[in-house]
Amino acid sequence: MSTLPEAVRARLVALGSDVLGALPADDVPGVLRPIAKFAAAKRARLGASAIASALDTEPGFRRRVLDAASAADPALAKALESGTAPPAADPVDVAVVAYLLRPDGWETMVETAAASVRRGDDAARLTREAAAAERLREQLEAARASTREMRTTMRAEIDRLKAENTMLRRRVQETRERLSEARQQEEDEQEQAGRELADARAALRAAETEARRLRARLADAEAALEAARRSGRAERGLGTARLALLLDTLGDAAAGLRRELALPASTLSPADTVEAAVPGGPLDGGAVGRARAADEPGYLDELLSLPRVHLIVDGYNVTKTAWPTMPLDAQRSRLAQGLAAVSARTGAEVTLVFDGADVTVPPPVPGSGIRVRFSPTGQTADELIRRMVRAEPQGRPVVVVSSDREVAEGVRRPGVRSVESVALIGLVGR
Repeated sequence: MSTLPEAVRARLVALGSDVLGALPADDVPGVLRPIAKFAAAKRARLGASAIASALDTEPGFRRRVLDAASAADPALAKALESGTAPPAADPVDVAVVAYLLRPDGWETMVETAAASVRRGDDAARLTREAAAAERLREQLEAARASTREMRTTMRAEIDRLKAENTMLRRRVQETRERLSEARQQEEDEQEQAGRELADARAALRAAETEARRLRARLADAEAALEAARRSGRAERGLGTARLALLLDTLGDAAAGLRRELALPASTLSPADTVEAAVPGGPLDGGAVGRARAADEPGYLDELLSLPRVHLIVDGYNVTKTAWPTMPLDAQRSRLAQGLAAVSARTGAEVTLVFDGADVTVPPPVPGSGIRVRFSPTGQTADELIRRMVRAEPQGRPVVVVSSDREVAEGVRRPGVRSVESVALIGLVGR
């Protein structure tokens, strides 16, 4: 059976598997008993070699398989039994029945049918190969066309990149030239600033010299006044006149020095120099000593009685503690009104700071003693508060209201006091 075409051998194994499944256990050949209980598909797959061997060596089993094949095509079996094969019969069926029937000359019949099957297989294979070759030619032609198109596209992309590279080189050169001009301008400005600084320092030295001279004259006047007091009423009057004259001279000298230095009159407060967002307008431009608890309203009231004190309030830190359920715009308005009353009562300068400059409805600012500021884009209220504190001169009393530990630590310096939000809430509520 090894010389049979694969189609013939597969047909014989399939017929043998079907017959084997229907045989009584006593009629099953010994070589096939291990696979007789398998399912039909499993018998044909795993027992193919055993079934083929039994068909070749077991006449009884082969006869049963022949009966099954003859029942499927009686005319073919009868024709082959007489020694002739029908011309129109399937070569595979002819080879199968001839192999099982084995009439005189069956080997020739099988070989003839097998040759016909092989020729058919070869023709089918050639047809498949020709179709595959045609598909490959079509794919090759498509690949070549795609390659040509891709080459064209890549050339256009290369040309575009070259042009873009040329443009970028030109821009880099222009940028370098502008940078060189900017550096030269910066050097010129620094040189000019150096000259102006030298002039200012010279004027300051002259002013200091004049101030020392005036202080010496004032000391002389004070000494004269003391002598006049000791020498009697008449001489005291003369000394008083001299002292008044010296004081007038000192005032005139100070006024002359202001004019010489061209110092303009200014109402600018240091907190106004810190960049922040003004509501309703565009963007403008230490050791904490505590004698009392930082959350007591009385302690905050005492601090606000200091002369020229500046109160800086972390807005949302206070409002979200006092009125957490209110909308944010209502929180801002209520705190601003309360701080206006505090400013009017104490005379303190008050700055109210909130996060974010994108507020659609800024709070109303009652009175002139309070300013409301919002942190610029990219900055927090904490950072704005720290910058405002740094802008104040050393020695001016500053009070920062916030329960945020980072804010309290960030403003630590001499003269600055940090107070808890609840202390301000107690004052605002009074």
